Amino acid sequence: MKRIGIIMHGVTGRMGLNQHLIRSIVALRAEGGVLLSNGERVMPDPVLVGRNAARLEELARKYGIERWTTDLDGALADPDDAIFFDAATTQMRAELISRALDAGKHVYCEKPISDDLDAAVALARKAKASGLKNGVVQDKLFLPGLRKIAMLRDSGFFGKILSVRGEFGYWVFEGDWGVQAQRPSWNYRKAEGGGIILDMLCHWRYVLDNLFGPVKAISCLGATHIPERVDEAGRRYAADADDAAYATFELEGGIVAHINSSWAVRVRRDDLVTFQVDGTHGSAVAGLTRCWTQHRVNTPKPVWNPDQPQTIDFFDTWDEVPDNQVYDNGFKIQWEMFLRHVLEDTPWRYTLAEGAKGVQLASLGLKSWAERRWLDVEPLEI
Repeated sequence: MKRIGIIMHGVTGRMGLNQHLIRSIVALRAEGGVLLSNGERVMPDPVLVGRNAARLEELARKYGIERWTTDLDGALADPDDAIFFDAATTQMRAELISRALDAGKHVYCEKPISDDLDAAVALARKAKASGLKNGVVQDKLFLPGLRKIAMLRDSGFFGKILSVRGEFGYWVFEGDWGVQAQRPSWNYRKAEGGGIILDMLCHWRYVLDNLFGPVKAISCLGATHIPERVDEAGRRYAADADDAAYATFELEGGIVAHINSSWAVRVRRDDLVTFQVDGTHGSAVAGLTRCWTQHRVNTPKPVWNPDQPQTIDFFDTWDEVPDNQVYDNGFKIQWEMFLRHVLEDTPWRYTLAEGAKGVQLASLGLKSWAERRWLDVEPLEI
C-alpha cells in the first residue's frame, strides 16, 4: 500500500490531539487509509512533532504510530514526508507554515492562520506563489446541523433568505470557587493571542460566506465580562482579552446576520451553538447535529396580548429534519478532502486565502469595537 508522510505539529494540545490525531488520522488509518478515485488506498503515515518527548512517545505508543520527534527542522528536511500540519499556538503559525513552504511541503493548519492580517495575507500569497497545496481547517461547515441547513438552502426551502441569527457559547468557569475552568488560560490573555473575536469571527466568516452570502460589512461590540480568572496552576491573573462579542453582519443580497459569541453566558437553547435562518417560505434552527424547520404553511399566528398567558407552545410547532444519511466527523471529512487534493489534485477551496479572510473579519471586528462604527469588508488581494 502507498503511504503519505504527514508532519503533525501541535498534537499534544486539545484540538490537535482529539480532532486531528485521534478522530481524523488515527481513524483513517483504522479504516485502511484514504480511498482514491481509482480504487487505491493511501495510508497516512504521521510523525508527531513537539517539545515534550515523553508525551509524544506516550501518544505514539498508545495510538500505534511509529514515528515521533522533537526535531522540527529535521522533520521538515525529510523528503519522505509531503505534508506539514500545525495545530499549535496561533502566534507561531505563520512562521511555521512559511518554513514548511520553504521546505517544499504542502501545508494544512488550524485557524486562525495568524493574529495579524498583514502576516496572514503574506502567508496566503506565498502559498499561492509556491504552487504547493495549502489549506486551513473550516470544520463548522461539516457539522451535521449546518450540512442540513445547506441541504435546505439548496432545495429552495427558505425562499428568499432574510436573516441569520447565531448564538454561540457557554459559561467558562472562573476557576476561583471549586470548579476548574474548562478552557485554557491563554484564551483570556491578549499577549498570548487570546480573545473570542479572533477565535470565533474566523469561523463565522467562512460559515456566512459559504452558506448564506459574502460578508460585506460588520459592526462588532466586544466585552471582557470577567476581568480576573484563575489559571491551571491555581494563580489569579488579569483576563484582559475579550470573552464576548456581539456582531452584526451585512451579507450580499441584503441578508442581515447577527451572531453572539460568549464565554460568559449560561445556555438555555438547543445546543452550545445554534443558527436560526429565516426566509420568506420557511425557517430553520440548527445546532451541532440536529435541525428543526417551520414552513410558512405550518407557521402559527400568535397575537400579542400581555394580559393572557401564552397558549402556543412555540417549540412544538417545529419539525425535525431526519438523519437520512450518516454524518462522519467533520475534521476527518476535511482531512480526507485535503489528502485527496494533494494526491489527486481534486477540487479544493479551503485555502490559506480563505484563512486570511477569517483574520480580516476578526481584525475588522476588533477595529469596529475600538472605533464604535460599521466597517466595510473589502476584497482581499491574494
